[in-house]
Amino acid sequence: MKIEVWSDYVCPFCYIGKRRLEEALAETGLGEQAEVVFKAFELDPNSPAVSDMNMEEVLAKKYGTTVAEAKKMTDNVAVQAQSVGLNYDFANMTPANTFNAHRLAKLAEQEGVGGQVSERLLQAYFVDAEKIGTEDVLLRIAEESGISQDRAKEVLASDEFATEVKGDIAEAGQIGVQGVPFFVINRKYAISGAQPAEAFADALRKVAEEEGIQPALKVLGAEGEGLCTDDGCDI
Repeated sequence: MKIEVWSDYVCPFCYIGKRRLEEALAETGLGEQAEVVFKAFELDPNSPAVSDMNMEEVLAKKYGTTVAEAKKMTDNVAVQAQSVGLNYDFANMTPANTFNAHRLAKLAEQEGVGGQVSERLLQAYFVDAEKIGTEDVLLRIAEESGISQDRAKEVLASDEFATEVKGDIAEAGQIGVQGVPFFVINRKYAISGAQPAEAFADALRKVAEEEGIQPALKVLGAEGEGLCTDDGCDI
């Protein structure tokens, strides 16, 4: 089962939606049968790499309201994030351009650590309030994920993977993606937004039933206790 996820690393609901999808995969037992692929999307291609304004100030300016009113908006999102175990730091979060982050994620996918890097980028931005538009932060995330520093520097210093990122964005437009997160399961069903985990679970079960995919069995009790294998028995 292939699950394609269009998302941006500065989209608060993308991280929440990711957690709800993971919850649904665990609940349905379909995690081992699913391949999750992250697709690039830019909410604001014109955003600077770094900014001195925090998100509450940015929202106040965007919507023509006060910082106090903007804080109420972010507080509401933070409550939703906490419901899936995420502690957002809106007070220290600043805008970022994510094009290079998406290019790094494409390199990570090629290196076999795409999921790890996407998780790390989201955590860095929303939980750690790091400036993911800067090369220093991106290189550190690459190194933490096992990607060669030389290779990561080579990519960030060039336009490598730019075509792939732009291709994802163009494809989003072709299939009617108007906002993120946007989840496509086996090119059959789409889920728009950070829906409740049960909505994801229902869609996963439907696809699994249609395509004869069996969920993994849930093992009750302590793993391996009183068990015989080819190597011997627990005596």
